[in-house]
Parts: sequence; structure tokens; C-alpha cells
Amino acid sequence: MQNVTNVSVNGTSNKSLSVIIRVCVVVPLFCIFFFCIVVMLHIFASHRQFLDTSRYILFVSMMINDTLQVMFSVLLFLLVMAQVRFALGLCFPLLFISTATFKNTPFILATMSLERYVAIFYPMQRPAAWCSDRIWIIILVLWLLSCMFPIIEYSIGQRDPAVNTFFTPVLCQSTTVNSSPIQALFRTAVNVLSFSIVAIIIILTYVRILLETQKMKQEKRTVSKATHTVLLHGFQLLLCMLAFTMPITETLIVIMVDWLPEYIAFFNYFCFALMPRFLSPLIYGFRDQSLRTYIGKTFIFCPHKIESSDRGQLKEKCQV
Repeated sequence: MQNVTNVSVNGTSNKSLSVIIRVCVVVPLFCIFFFCIVVMLHIFASHRQFLDTSRYILFVSMMINDTLQVMFSVLLFLLVMAQVRFALGLCFPLLFISTATFKNTPFILATMSLERYVAIFYPMQRPAAWCSDRIWIIILVLWLLSCMFPIIEYSIGQRDPAVNTFFTPVLCQSTTVNSSPIQALFRTAVNVLSFSIVAIIIILTYVRILLETQKMKQEKRTVSKATHTVLLHGFQLLLCMLAFTMPITETLIVIMVDWLPEYIAFFNYFCFALMPRFLSPLIYGFRDQSLRTYIGKTFIFCPHKIESSDRGQLKEKCQV
């Protein structure tokens, strides 16, 4: 009897230690990511010239979107790790925001690529919707589109009688709310279709800019930077698509390594869902020369300011 008790205590202790380690890995990285995002958002809010450029407005939208996605994803992760059960009516909004922001990222990436295309091919007569004072309309449409999918997915599902009311305490996971086969089929179809369309848009935009490089009257340096930016959007999309490799990696891990299911789930979540979201906005933000200059001055407290000529390069002129 004593041996059984010792085994039970040791098992519980090992499980608690495992949970603590996983939490200690995720939370510090989230804090670093959140700090970097706050610094960049502070720079955007403090310098009006960034908010006069459609490209930077879209980037701010992507940062806010990815920050919400990571924040709610980490919150759901911590709640599951702590085995916290609460009403389904509170769980659904958390899952809704997490899902909508996940869908929204590729849409924003495609829009940013199209914005570079418009900026290169229509520099002086940019369509009104792509000007900095109206780009918010496109951003609003993207948010409405990304929010529509989780609502439809939830609406077409078959309700489990055990969790049929909003007051039923549940462990807040996607499988709890969206567990029926029709929902899984709809979710897969939407993900494949949306990511495929976005990938095609990014590839065509990149190829078109690349082919037209020799015909442009603008400086080759400007066109070259645009092609590199669109290529970076493709890399960011690839990072987002890593989340879809989870079934494959899970199968490979089961074959090669004898891990517990919760360890495999955490490895997939951390490497293929969380880290790409950490890296995507940070790579784009620190790559931008103007933003990187302000970030450097923020951290080293450099007293001199950007020259007015650099500021003028950020500002758009829309002639509609």
C-alpha cells in the first residue's frame, strides 16, 4: 500500500514539474515578444510619419492581430495546463478571438504584398482605397472576413448534450466547442482555400514586380526593396503555415521518440504554432531600416534625431 502511494505521489510530482517547466518556457518568451511589440507600437504612436504610410499602417494592424493571437493562445495554454474549467459562454469568446486572428494573418500578408504592388506600379496615382487615410476600410473588411469563418464553423456544428448550455463548465479547448466532423471538414477547407489564395497572390505579386523591374522608370533600388519585401511576406506566410504540419510532425515523433501525448502536443504547439507567431512580426519590424533606426535609438537613448529628409521619404502622396 505504501509503495502504491509513493508511486502516485511521484507521478503527480513529475506531472506538476512538467507543467511548471512548460509554463516557464512559454511565459518568458511571451514577455519578450510582448515587450518588443510594445516598443514598436510606441514608436509608431510617437512618430506621425509612420501613420501617414499605408505600408506601416498595415504592419501595425498585423502586429496588433498577431499580439492578440499569441496573447489568447498563451492564455488558453495556461488555462489548460492548470486544468481550469469555466463556463462555455466565457470559453467561446477566447476561442473565437484566437481563431479569427489566426485566419486574419494571411489576409493581412496578402494585402501588404498588394500594397507594395500598387506602390510600385501606381506611385503617383494610387487608388483611393490604398491611401493611408482610407486603408482602414480594407483592414476592417479583412477583420470582418476573418471573424465570419469561426461564426459559421460554430453554427454548423452538432451540439454535445453534455456541453449544450453556456453555463456548462468545460476545459477550454477547440475540440470542446468544434468537435463534429462537419466542423473539421469546414475548418480544413477554409484553411486550405485561404492559404492557397494568399500564396498565389504573393507569388504573382512577386513575379510581376520582378519581371517589370527593367521597365520601371523608378530607381532600381526601390523596386528591389519591394521584391524583397514581398518575398519576406511569403516567408511569413510559410511560418504561419507551419501550424498545419502538426499532424505530420506528431506522427513522426510517435514513430521516432517515445514521448507522452502531452509532450508531443506541447512540442508541436511551441515549435509550429507559437514560435512562428513570435518571429513573423519581429523579423519584418527589425528588417525595416527606418523602424530599426528608431528602435536602436529607443534602446541606446541616442540624442540626435532622424533628419527631415528621412522623414519625408516615409510620407505618401496620393493623387486620386
